Amino acid sequence: MKAASALVLDAGPADAGTRVAEEALASLRDVAPTIGVLFATPHYLTAAEDLLGAVREVTGQMPLVGCVAGSVIGGAREVETDPGVSLWLAEGTGPVETFSMEYLEEPSGGVFAGYHFERDSGLHVLICDPFSFPVDNLLEHVNANVPGAQVIGGMASGGEDQRRSRLFVDDQVLLRGAVGARFAGAQVDLLVSQGCRPIGDPFTVTGAEGNVMRELGGRPPYQRLQELVDELPDRDRQLLANGGMHLGLVIDEYRSEQRHGDFLIRSVIGADPESGAIVVGSEINVGQTVQFHARDAQSADEDLRRALEREVAALSGQSPAAALLFTCIGRGSQLFQAPDHDAGLVAKFLGEIPIAGCFCAGELGPIGGKNFLHSFTASIAIFRRGRESHG
Repeated sequence: MKAASALVLDAGPADAGTRVAEEALASLRDVAPTIGVLFATPHYLTAAEDLLGAVREVTGQMPLVGCVAGSVIGGAREVETDPGVSLWLAEGTGPVETFSMEYLEEPSGGVFAGYHFERDSGLHVLICDPFSFPVDNLLEHVNANVPGAQVIGGMASGGEDQRRSRLFVDDQVLLRGAVGARFAGAQVDLLVSQGCRPIGDPFTVTGAEGNVMRELGGRPPYQRLQELVDELPDRDRQLLANGGMHLGLVIDEYRSEQRHGDFLIRSVIGADPESGAIVVGSEINVGQTVQFHARDAQSADEDLRRALEREVAALSGQSPAAALLFTCIGRGSQLFQAPDHDAGLVAKFLGEIPIAGCFCAGELGPIGGKNFLHSFTASIAIFRRGRESHG
């Protein structure tokens, strides 16, 4: 596998598209790419068609996916406020299939249309519109019915203020649904690093309706939360004041001890002191084990470092070919108080390889053999130079 990436800042859509494509192609040294991944900041939202057209004028009619995102990543750089366009090109990944999907409402519920996930179908890079595509329902179906299908990517964050996303697939710009690329034969390692740490003790949900948790370990959840906050040290109280309260849902109920990284993180979005109920940004089921979490820059940094250290050990001295990075819009400089944290660590551990990515309004990635929608995580696809499938 060969890959290249390029990042262009502060240019008009046609100029940015031309320049980023020419720079990425030059890095490939006359090798024709077979897949492209394109990201642009919200400055290009209304000119997405012009940007995509300029890129494809240079690269030709290769398969391509991407989106307009709140911030973009190129190499070790995270572009959070300036205009920026990031392009990732690759060749030698094996067969690549791009696709688009829609969620169609029906009287009996809804149906996903446009692409059919198949058993043992390898890696899917998936980018979704957060307003029209309930990706958690799709992942639930894939986990239950399509073993061997892996999904990584995120929810497009570039049109959040206007509720208008821009998704790229081949020569089209879509406003809704999802776009994706299936890498059937690439050798890829997938990492999911979380940005929250557990606080307090785990409890079993003993009363819940939908996303409303009414009883936690036999008592009102709000009461449990109050007692927890009263017992926290000042540092943890400050974390909650700055980053809000979150709830971790245990992924594997059969593990004897839950550790950092063993939870799906969901925001606590409301509470009723009178009834004692707490509203969570996900459906809660009676019998689930949960634990309150705090968003913590130190824990997020340590977790990503550990994941990358394990990856370096697994590579056994070999250099990876490239990486795609999907990190949360809630990370970046507002969490770490410094720019380029996640992209910089990936480059530090893996070397100066082609890296591209974006900030997401929810990240996709597998944990424990199942695919999930995450919050405050960094999801990374690391492409090895070989072409055999890698679990």
